[in-house]
Amino acid sequence: MKSLKLIVAAVAIAASAMTASAGDIFKFGPKVGMTVNNMHFNKSVIDGKNRAGWTAGLMTEFKVPVIGVGADLSLMYVRRNARFMEENEIADNNRDYIEIPLNLRYNFSFPVISRVAVPYLAVGPSVSVLTSRKSLEAFENKSVDWALNFGIGCQLMSHLDVNARYGLGLTKAVRGLNADSQISGKNRYWTISVAYLF
Repeated sequence: MKSLKLIVAAVAIAASAMTASAGDIFKFGPKVGMTVNNMHFNKSVIDGKNRAGWTAGLMTEFKVPVIGVGADLSLMYVRRNARFMEENEIADNNRDYIEIPLNLRYNFSFPVISRVAVPYLAVGPSVSVLTSRKSLEAFENKSVDWALNFGIGCQLMSHLDVNARYGLGLTKAVRGLNADSQISGKNRYWTISVAYLF
């Protein structure tokens, strides 16, 4: 009897997965947003102020039918701005990156509401490759920056994806150029973005 129940359940899940349209499993589309960056330095003599930037690119999403698990992958152009204050001197640091975040997602399903809105939690790594910079000559900007993202979001009407995520920099994004300098900084940033998925 147990094996019959398992077979019926397996057939029901397979049928559900087969009847799901490709649009419910895989989607892609443009994504735009705003970033707020705060450099976290290892020395208290430098203060990294919050500065706004922007991001734009493409996003893909994959969902496993029935169980609510999925993933999204983006290819984004990102402008991260920072303002340093060292010994009462202010300097701007503007950096452009190509960022590739990969997030694992858990989509919450609620009866009736899920037809209009599907909230989700997301977590995953992100790699950013530096493309250009404008900064103080005393600092070197690292060419690759790794981060771990934590996010929340909601997909509206199966197409509009709104999310907010916090990026915790894992590697040094900038460091002092002097041989005896031990100053280094990591990115800490919020990103709020909207994507339209086809």
